[in-house]
Amino acid sequence: MNYENTRQTVLEAILEAVEKGLINGTSGNICMRTPEDPTICCITPSGISYTGMTAEDIAVVKMHEDGKNEWIEGNFKPSSELPMHTAVLRNRPEVNATVHTHSMYATICAMGENPELRPITPPQCEFTPVGIVSFTMPGSDEVADKVKNTLGDKGLVCLIKNHGMFSCGKSMKQAMHATIYTEEMAQTTVIAKTLGTYEPMSSEAEKAMQDLIAADQAV
Repeated sequence: MNYENTRQTVLEAILEAVEKGLINGTSGNICMRTPEDPTICCITPSGISYTGMTAEDIAVVKMHEDGKNEWIEGNFKPSSELPMHTAVLRNRPEVNATVHTHSMYATICAMGENPELRPITPPQCEFTPVGIVSFTMPGSDEVADKVKNTLGDKGLVCLIKNHGMFSCGKSMKQAMHATIYTEEMAQTTVIAKTLGTYEPMSSEAEKAMQDLIAADQAV
């Protein structure tokens, strides 16, 4: 099997996402660039239950220079959200892992006329600001472009209205942390607003925490 380590990493990540309740059924998808070839990525398959999935089921895709994606290996075809993942990978050479979930609280926090998600605890600051993407049909080039443009050159997370969350990182560990902490941020936001006790961190505290994280001095 080609790219065995990367496919195994993707498999372990999707199973972790299922275990943590970030993904239900066959929703959501995870992708990772291979260290052997930056134009090759491995992504979860389309419409297949993640329970019982094997590394051989993870699809291998070649990202061509003309923008086309070619499925070259794997028991099942790539996720229909492949364009969204590869759009970010092509735009951000330093990004090696991308995670898309239908996380409940993140989806809720993308609703409303002026949605905003602010950090409530220090670890969440690593992944802010969180951009908001307007709803566009899943699997389309349009939603791929919107996610790519919203993340820009530095963003790690964005929420897609009526759809879910998209996260990325230099490693699968960072991409998964972005997903987990953003859903935590959304959950605490929803609960605090429901209780009438919502009090996010100040912009000054957020910036100070981000500086500590960048200097690798965060606790």
